[in-house]
Amino acid sequence: MTQFVSEDPDFSRRAQENQARLTAGLSASYDFVVCGAGASGSVVARRLAEDPAARVLLIEAGGSDDVEAVLNPSLWPTNLGSERDWGFQAQPNPHLNGRTLPMSMGKGLGGGSSINVTVWAHGHRTDWDFFAAEAGDPGWGYDSVLQIYRRIENWQGAPDPRHRGTSGPVWVQPASDPNPIAGAMLDAAQELGIPRFDHPNGEMMEGQGGAAITDILVRDGRRHSLFRAYVRPWLDRPNLTVLTGTTVRRVVFEGRRAIGVEVLREGEILTIGASEQVVLSLGAMQTPKVLMHSGIGDRAELTRFGIPVVQHLPGVGRNLQDHVSFGCLWEYAEPIAPRNSGSEATLYWTSRPELDAPDVLFCQVEFPVPSERTAARGVPAHGWTMFAGLAHPASRGCLRLQSADPSAPLEIDANMMSDPADMQTALACVELCRSLGNAAAFRPFVKGETMPGDLRGNALKEFIRDAAVTYWHQSCTAKMGRDSMSVVDASLKVYGVDALRVADASIMPRVTTGNTQAPCAIIGERAAQMIRREQTS
Repeated sequence: MTQFVSEDPDFSRRAQENQARLTAGLSASYDFVVCGAGASGSVVARRLAEDPAARVLLIEAGGSDDVEAVLNPSLWPTNLGSERDWGFQAQPNPHLNGRTLPMSMGKGLGGGSSINVTVWAHGHRTDWDFFAAEAGDPGWGYDSVLQIYRRIENWQGAPDPRHRGTSGPVWVQPASDPNPIAGAMLDAAQELGIPRFDHPNGEMMEGQGGAAITDILVRDGRRHSLFRAYVRPWLDRPNLTVLTGTTVRRVVFEGRRAIGVEVLREGEILTIGASEQVVLSLGAMQTPKVLMHSGIGDRAELTRFGIPVVQHLPGVGRNLQDHVSFGCLWEYAEPIAPRNSGSEATLYWTSRPELDAPDVLFCQVEFPVPSERTAARGVPAHGWTMFAGLAHPASRGCLRLQSADPSAPLEIDANMMSDPADMQTALACVELCRSLGNAAAFRPFVKGETMPGDLRGNALKEFIRDAAVTYWHQSCTAKMGRDSMSVVDASLKVYGVDALRVADASIMPRVTTGNTQAPCAIIGERAAQMIRREQTS
């Protein structure tokens, strides 16, 4: 039985008793089955359950979020490789000197929003306008999306009514009492002519970029995940059932209509019906995997494993994108303890002056984070890291089934740094990173640069290949659009079938600028809005 905590013990008791009753008396069918209680699925389930007549089932493979490693923002690294991590592993990559990268993704209530670094990043104006153009729907455009952000935020920083809301369910605040090196990063940016902003989710994301103290989902020192923001206040309602420890294997079809899901629960395979719709919000790995096991994907791939084809959609599992980053390290002159989540300053900028939107992003981490390869170069006992990342990588990866068995793992070809354009951007990105870290603003705090140091040419390229790691922003594997590789349309319906939607980062046509948590909330809001509109029309 899932345990839930609350500042209100009466609510906690009601929620716990209600969910125990609902899960003990699991129905054979619900109106809506939402698969995945992560950043998007939590939003969809809550919004659908706001209709008291709608019976909503939210299915999650992992367990409770009521653990200190989740609720304490500073402990986020301890979740990597734990039972709260799917533990995906990419194939050896020849473009990264044969390295095999772990690709962590959240498994449990809240999904990635329960194990991430808590960063809230809206995405750039050009991201959302690109979504709108690809979908052929202005509802995905920046101006429309900004209205949703204003509606869902409970913003605690400097007032900015044009960009920020103050009465929504999502508590967003600037990192409180930040580490002095976070302020040094903003000062260093100004030394280089990069503007400083009060927060990163307004004017800063409408032009070339800038630097700001990070926005985080932390309230009273505790993580405020999107599950906690949306679903947790609804756990005492009779029409919302949250089922943990349950893995979705495939969507069940009657003809071309989704009528439910097949799941694995406590060692038993069950089928749960959905009279209205199934919504897949399982993330950029699990959503395309479930689609393929359900007979939706590339015909040649499905027939190779004897999976009956329901709908030929060759884009399923293709177009995999992620922000790749390169950890540059400095040694402290004197040890400085990390604060908040250990990541309190952010910067977006352009690698070339002719660009009108950022193509590189920087996240400052207040402890050393080398890759498994660059650790051999020597890591200071007390230091900090600048993650220099590519905001819009040109490389594309793909996912492939290895078996008809839904329990078999995917083959993940992340293919990072395969496009030569990414190396050119990475070189400029690391050089900008070094200029920031070696600026005068850091001199009171820093003994010196640890890596990469003053490398040039092939030596710097080798460092980049050895340093490259994921930002954990896997996305785009069931993209929204109108071309032959698109999987969902503008309303997030899967092409060629009925009563099946996708709502998570996999629908992104391209990865957004910055962390993907906030855009996933928007995707969830848009999905729920379109579903409810259909129900009332």
